[in-house]
Amino acid sequence: MKLSGSLFSFDTTTKQLKEYVQLIKKIGEHYQPVIVTGGGKIARFYINISREMGLDEAGLDLTGIQVSHLNAKLLIAGLGDLCYPVTPKNLEEISTSLISNKIIITGGIYPGQSTNATSALIAERIGAVKLFNATDVDGIYDSDPRTNTNAVRFDFIPVKDCIDILKSEKSMAGTYDLMDLISLKVIERSKLPTVVFKASVDNIEKIVLQEAKIGTEIIISS
Repeated sequence: MKLSGSLFSFDTTTKQLKEYVQLIKKIGEHYQPVIVTGGGKIARFYINISREMGLDEAGLDLTGIQVSHLNAKLLIAGLGDLCYPVTPKNLEEISTSLISNKIIITGGIYPGQSTNATSALIAERIGAVKLFNATDVDGIYDSDPRTNTNAVRFDFIPVKDCIDILKSEKSMAGTYDLMDLISLKVIERSKLPTVVFKASVDNIEKIVLQEAKIGTEIIISS
């Protein structure tokens, strides 16, 4: 699961984080979840200041990755012994951490890739049952719903259509924050079932544990 960085902000409360911790514990009773946390506003805060200070783009990517791992550590702290104690830094460490049979939480891995791409690569590597993208919008639209009040949300969309939207430079709600070309290509090649939906404790519980139809399902052609 990619967990939106919007959960981690300057006004995030301990109560909010504990609600997610309890949810992750509940999921862990049924599955071994691997969760990738985004960087959110805190990462953008550091990136913007670092850019003004003259840091190069690769360095800015690494800064964002470091913040995403700090966000992951907040959840690890709440999960205690149920969780793998460190945030894996690459795909090899992800594979090793699986042996523990514990909940795994990490952040970004490779510079130049979004945490969505990271999540797709991890899901592919571990043979995940499904990829859940819990983000800050309620699905994939035919245009940006923030600027187009007539935007239509898809219940289902073929992965090839998602790729075409990005390639044609049309607006996809959230674009980089929602899905990017690398993540979609990985989803396509690995035939990975994927759902994009708005992050909330209720939504995650319903979609993961109750298999409710929420958000947009990305369809993989055979």
